[in-house]
Amino acid sequence: MPSTTSRRFLRPAALIGAAVLAASVTACGSSGTPSAAPPGSASASAAAGVLTVRDPWVKAADKGMTAAFATLANDGDTDVTITGVTTDVSRAEIHEMAMTGGTMTMRQKQGGVVVAARSRAALEPGGDHLMLMDLTRPVRAGDQLDITLTFADGRTQTFTAVAKPFTGAQETYAPGHGASPAS
Repeated sequence: MPSTTSRRFLRPAALIGAAVLAASVTACGSSGTPSAAPPGSASASAAAGVLTVRDPWVKAADKGMTAAFATLANDGDTDVTITGVTTDVSRAEIHEMAMTGGTMTMRQKQGGVVVAARSRAALEPGGDHLMLMDLTRPVRAGDQLDITLTFADGRTQTFTAVAKPFTGAQETYAPGHGASPAS
């Protein structure tokens, strides 16, 4: 049977331990930089003031260029504008599909992608998407790529997209896309 002295200190010790544990868990989740959830799930919280990224994926490709897609949700009260994109496997741009001379072509989207407050925007084949050009290595089905979005206000958000095989959306590339800039 425990002594009266040990019981007297047991409860405060348990409370202090619980408080320390709660503080450490809270500290792990409040880095100030939104983090990505596992591929295919929601990431980046509205509490952080950025977007939720749903079902992110990249078209598998051996060389040249490919594209990344996702559904972006803005649960905040103000519009969010994506103005840039980076990845470690290529240079990248925000692209759109548009009619040019009677042909649907792909081109860089001027002004970026605006995700209105309390709405969603789709990055999808045949529409707005994140174009990855001049791949430095093959992107094979199952690969996971980190993609970082830059917003008009300077914030950034990184998410992970899984590569999958996809044969649809064989768009025509506008002249000069995919070619390395002249030295």
